[in-house]
Amino acid sequence: MGGFFGAVSKGDAIFDVFFGTDYHSHLGTRRAGIAAYDPEKGMQRKIHSIQNSPFRTKFEHIFEEAKGKAAIGCISDYDPQPLLVRSKFCTYAICMIGAINNAEELISRYLVDNGGHFLPMNGGGINKTELIAALINQKDNFTDGIRFAQDEIEGSASILILTDKGNLIAARDKLGRLPVLIAKNDDGFCVAFESFAYQKLGYEDYKELGPAEIVELTADKCTVLSEAKKEMRICSFLWSYYGYPTSAYEGVNVEVMRCRNGEILAENDKKQGIAQDVDSVAGIPDSGVPHAIGYANNSSAPYARPFIKYTPTWSRSFIPTRQEDRNKVAKMKQIPVPELIKDKKLLFVDDSIVRGTQLKETVDFLYNNGAKEVHIRSACPPIMYSCKYLSFSSNNSDLDLIARKTIIDLEGEEGLKHIDEYIDSSTERGKKLRETICQKLNFTSLEFQSLEGIIKAIGLEPCKLCTYCWNGKE
Repeated sequence: MGGFFGAVSKGDAIFDVFFGTDYHSHLGTRRAGIAAYDPEKGMQRKIHSIQNSPFRTKFEHIFEEAKGKAAIGCISDYDPQPLLVRSKFCTYAICMIGAINNAEELISRYLVDNGGHFLPMNGGGINKTELIAALINQKDNFTDGIRFAQDEIEGSASILILTDKGNLIAARDKLGRLPVLIAKNDDGFCVAFESFAYQKLGYEDYKELGPAEIVELTADKCTVLSEAKKEMRICSFLWSYYGYPTSAYEGVNVEVMRCRNGEILAENDKKQGIAQDVDSVAGIPDSGVPHAIGYANNSSAPYARPFIKYTPTWSRSFIPTRQEDRNKVAKMKQIPVPELIKDKKLLFVDDSIVRGTQLKETVDFLYNNGAKEVHIRSACPPIMYSCKYLSFSSNNSDLDLIARKTIIDLEGEEGLKHIDEYIDSSTERGKKLRETICQKLNFTSLEFQSLEGIIKAIGLEPCKLCTYCWNGKE
């Protein structure tokens, strides 16, 4: 994943971009960058690794190093960005969030015969932001170039550009899978992924870009370069997991949705008469917490925190690259409250269950501290497909997904013809999926939010939501 923030102002924009970008740190853990434009200094750019230290510590000297009334910043889980590009129509800085699945095809089709070249990264891959810039540069202006790039890309791309005229150009991806918001204050405009990032800086909502919409921002105005399209497929996981609690997308606040989602989970358990005698309800921190609060509010069990996640010296930015090391770090963060665990029947709500590895270690940790029962609820349906649009929940293989792997274990490839039944807890296949995962991961009981339940919790029309990772429908 990743996030970006940009500002264009009558005064200096560096302060706002520094803090606005920092407020997107929950969306990426590998690299970050800031680019600024000043008529005297020209384009300036800084990129740093944030794998072992947070954004703020790496960019604390940016106020002495950069100057400009327009600037952009980016947090990224993948490629270094923003990039500086010299094109036939101007010099600009560019960053993007999204995923490109047909990069090699695009290079072969449009760039190889034109004498184009790319700077290879480790492993021989190319920077996807550089590829987008090359596609944009096939046309004679930014609007046509961005439209062309988004039409040709298989995946998605929201784009933020800083030009050498000191303007910003922002484009939401073609189907609006991720948000792009515009805000305004007395000195100018900003653009962000997360709404709270600019609210804390004194900006007020101006507009949320629609799918494929392109705008140009100056300190004085926001000009629409390309109108929004009607078809939308915004990612449902924004609300369930990776969106920040205080943000709102398409008018729906994340925290409110999560509490509502938990209430629906509790209502489903009541109807089935399961897990009604638990001693407490808890959330797997952090994003599972509001789902659990909603569950507790609609059940007879109180909310509690049987373990606390220790974060002062284990910031989110310190995430090792190897999965087994990440599991160790996650385990080291968990500090138990024995009085709330020993001999207790506990119900935990997690935002999702992807591989299940860390969740099993959490459950084992609870049993080792004396828990009598551990019931697990997932705030979203079983994940059956790796995301191919945003690089979210991406894996080397769909078989890394515990729900998918369990189906194969139960009845081989034949089972993949009945994924709809496995998602549904009322069917025999659905019951078997849950029973088998319980046995694998040592849960007392397991239930997933239904597809209908999470759509109800979000509150948008189903046709506007991307649910590909659950049901494979594009």
